[in-house]
Amino acid sequence: LPAGMGGVTSTVAARFAFFPPSPPSYGIEPLPPPDAAGAAAGEAKGKEGSVVVELTGVPRRANVEARRLRTKRGTDVVAMYARQTGAKLTLLYSHGNAADLGQMYELFVELSAHLNVNLMGYDYSGYGQSSGKPSEQNTYADIEAVYRCLIETYAASEENIILYGQSVGSGPTLDLASRLPRLRAVVVHSPILSGLRVMYPVKHTYWFDIYKVTNLHFFSPFLYLPASDLSCICRTSTKFHKSVALF
Repeated sequence: LPAGMGGVTSTVAARFAFFPPSPPSYGIEPLPPPDAAGAAAGEAKGKEGSVVVELTGVPRRANVEARRLRTKRGTDVVAMYARQTGAKLTLLYSHGNAADLGQMYELFVELSAHLNVNLMGYDYSGYGQSSGKPSEQNTYADIEAVYRCLIETYAASEENIILYGQSVGSGPTLDLASRLPRLRAVVVHSPILSGLRVMYPVKHTYWFDIYKVTNLHFFSPFLYLPASDLSCICRTSTKFHKSVALF
């Protein structure tokens, strides 16, 4: 291939796949400084160097914590963690296109309570208040940083984590799932076939396409939730609830 051609065509494919809301539906602020005793100093940063922040433009909830996480590709992604007392499972939710944490906030809180699971949602690079630009490789680094935060900061275990990918979120979800053999389960909701197929009904896989979900192997229970309307998660939540009980 000519030098740089792969990057150019992948960038074109990414434009078909990513539609971050503009402007973002929420803001972030640093937490107030700790008191003189420094009691909060140890809580502001996680073991992997993540920083606790405060989301603005959304209701404050005592069981929700937000963090800014640095990825291995150098971007900072914003994530929120909804905690349920006594929950054994944790849902790592990769949201769909044209959405950000501000728009998904109430759904995440309600879903966490309804399923009695801890829930971690995040914005991809270039979405919401996350830095950088959206790209296939960035989303892989994004979900890895969030997964690492779950393990290192919130003491989750691979065996009790369910990966949930909606729409474009199915790409990073399936990629991560292919490398974690002990996950509790993997759920894809209205997954995309590839970046180009978001816009065009192409039948072939092109070398410059993104999220080509081929030759991936999974070891965990797998649930596919089809939907003609990408916003209809509420219609499938009962089926998902029963499935979580089975897992």
